[in-house]
Amino acid sequence: MDVVVVLVRARNPLNIGAAARAMGNFGFADLRVVNDYDVPFQEARSAVDAAPVLAAARQCASVAEAVADCALVYGTTALGERRLLHPVDVLRDVPAQVSAVQGKVALLFGSEKTGLSAEEMSYCHRLLTIPMRDGGISMNLGQAVAVCLYELARMADAPRTLPVQEATATGEDVARLEGLLREVLVASEYDRRFPGNMGEDALRRLVRRMELPAGDVEVWLGMLRQMLWKLRQ
Repeated sequence: MDVVVVLVRARNPLNIGAAARAMGNFGFADLRVVNDYDVPFQEARSAVDAAPVLAAARQCASVAEAVADCALVYGTTALGERRLLHPVDVLRDVPAQVSAVQGKVALLFGSEKTGLSAEEMSYCHRLLTIPMRDGGISMNLGQAVAVCLYELARMADAPRTLPVQEATATGEDVARLEGLLREVLVASEYDRRFPGNMGEDALRRLVRRMELPAGDVEVWLGMLRQMLWKLRQ
């Protein structure tokens, strides 16, 4: 999935920095900025958290230059009341479209105040919108970039390896815990006060609902043995 993020007329360096940080977080590196006003981009480059993406970012003189090597160009829109001349996809449907493309895919994000102009949208093949509740008119630029890239990243291979889960306790381990727990309950005379909770089936289900890892069973056995020893003093 070869995705290019294009920021068009972004004026707030904090938003540019936030967009770059989102790209780094979700594994995207190709940032292009189209802006006649150079100050925001230069100020954003001082944002240390986004330094690698911003250092490699390209400044382009026009949208045409920014998307010249892209096979599919998506423009972002909050819909509103403007007349749209492109097919519009809800964000959740976009990853399937993107993954089917052979070549680069550009996501265009417009100005914080006005979004993409009609002229800038004319370079797009399709538009995408992030579904919001009624009354939601627009989203912060950095947040919009993060939400879009997160949705795309879900379709890609996991960028980091999740911790290996500890093996679940075997039936034999759970049976040992169940037996020792029953001894403790009897020694503490819990069974006399609450005999309804001491049925074999009920106690067995209670212990198994805990879904303990094997290591935790040993910890519980140690604690219960200590309790039993103290009760029998």
